[in-house]
Amino acid sequence: MSGLSSINICRSPYPWKMEEHSEYQYPVMLDEESKQPASFLNIEDMLFEVFRSDDTNEIDSIALGQFVVALENTGLRRSDPRLAEMLAKVNIYAKNEGPELNGEILDQKIVDRVQFKNLIIENIVLISRALRHQLIIPDFRGFTSMLDLMFDNAKQVDEGDVANYIPQLAKQAPDQFGMSLCTVDGQRYSLGNAEEKFTLQSVCKALIYGIALNELGRDVVHKYLGMEPSGRRFNDMELDYNKQPHNPLVNAGAILTISLLQKLIKPEMSMAEKFDYILNYFTRMAGGGTIGFNNSVFLAEREHADRNFALSYQLKEHGCFPEGTSIKDCLDLWYQCCSMEVNCETVAVIAGTLAHGGVAPITGEKVLKPEAVRDVLSLLHSCGFYEYSGYFAFKVGIPGKSSVAGSMMMVLPNTMGICLWSPPLDKYGNSFRGLKFMENLIENFCFHRYEGKTMVEKINPRRVKAESRGDTIVSLLYAAAAGDLSGLKTHKFLGLDMNASDYDGRTPLHLAAAEGHKDCVTFLLFKCDVNPSPTDRWGFTPLSESERFHHADVSTILQLWTAKGGDTLTCKEGQQLLSKMTLAQE
Repeated sequence: MSGLSSINICRSPYPWKMEEHSEYQYPVMLDEESKQPASFLNIEDMLFEVFRSDDTNEIDSIALGQFVVALENTGLRRSDPRLAEMLAKVNIYAKNEGPELNGEILDQKIVDRVQFKNLIIENIVLISRALRHQLIIPDFRGFTSMLDLMFDNAKQVDEGDVANYIPQLAKQAPDQFGMSLCTVDGQRYSLGNAEEKFTLQSVCKALIYGIALNELGRDVVHKYLGMEPSGRRFNDMELDYNKQPHNPLVNAGAILTISLLQKLIKPEMSMAEKFDYILNYFTRMAGGGTIGFNNSVFLAEREHADRNFALSYQLKEHGCFPEGTSIKDCLDLWYQCCSMEVNCETVAVIAGTLAHGGVAPITGEKVLKPEAVRDVLSLLHSCGFYEYSGYFAFKVGIPGKSSVAGSMMMVLPNTMGICLWSPPLDKYGNSFRGLKFMENLIENFCFHRYEGKTMVEKINPRRVKAESRGDTIVSLLYAAAAGDLSGLKTHKFLGLDMNASDYDGRTPLHLAAAEGHKDCVTFLLFKCDVNPSPTDRWGFTPLSESERFHHADVSTILQLWTAKGGDTLTCKEGQQLLSKMTLAQE
């Protein structure tokens, strides 16, 4: 009997239909009595084989820590709400009742095939996409390694002054710098002081504008305010030719937008209820992340409110407000929004929600309508950086909003959201280090909104690296020759032909045997079920290569495998063979 070709493959226990032409078939019996072979036609078995711990000497065990770390390397976090079912079971398997997993317990915990399948089955779509490099940033580790260098470079900037119009902002340490990102697929990464708290300040202008658009529509909202860059200071008294605020991102426009939320959206709500309403909206945009409130900042804003009162009475003079608007209540609600406390990680998810067309990446909740997001991003592109907006749009070309707290919320549509925070500001009120980081980012990656496919000198991290069949074979053979077991596992998981050969008929097994890489030879035989005796153009087989280069242990492994013939192994037989092959490696 040769492999699986002459036997019936059993059906998967899962309800959906599996294809019957998987390249990942592995001749091992799991049921000794019925002699029915295992079906490796589903992704769960493929994952199990890739991550099975070589240290356990068990045919049906996997090191849980290795699998979770591999997921984290794709950008997914253990705390990701979309993996809640898996993490709940991990806690059970690790016997850890606390809210956080103990890393040592997790790394040491071994689960069998049935446990592993049960662990991942409810989250299999996300897990398989991540490990097959099908998320928006396929090479996430490579991408973030470049971000590390850009962050370190921007951190060296030593210019600017911390905002001091209220004492609470003036107390911020000037050396702090944080960065966090969240892709539309929920990949997360943070650097520096990403968990340090700061208040939203002007970043909230974009969010309250988004709520107004979502609830009222653009036609209603823009009956009250314009959509043009002002070219003036954010708190300038000048209105547009219609005697309305130029846009919702200057102070006059934000105050008017807040009045729309007060009087046109659920006007029966009390002030406390309206605050909770807005906070709930922000929290949903943040994927359920914690948003606090800094009361001292709120009180300080109220104490320094003369300019905004002047702007408000000017708006009232020209009949800009909805009927019945209380200027005091309106300003209080705006200051409350500005005083909501966040960190880089929270704002990055909010930006990711805007990048994802209004759908929160880590919860999948549709928070904002796509049309509302479109209009928010349009104005962020042209008006998001005070009087520096035109230059930023020209040079960086990414929608965003800065604040005097030192934060920058950046939105790369259909890709990711980024939050940067560092208190020292330029003369316009933008973070010096944040600007430097974004300039570095756009110099290296083709993220500018108007860069086409011809920008070949820049990297597109959203693109899966395309390889021809020849490139793939070279990569596979190189991994075998170099003893790169991880590389071989990746090739196998991606569904590549592990029997592939070059023009001389040299296979990965030939090269691994010739170089004496025992673990690679065992992997290719035991997990990939490659042909153990292929012949190259000179008539050499892997066994003859191992003998020719005096790798006796590799020769023993090949002889043990070849001696089994084409028989399908039971679980017990497979474990015995694996034990013998492992002993040969020692």
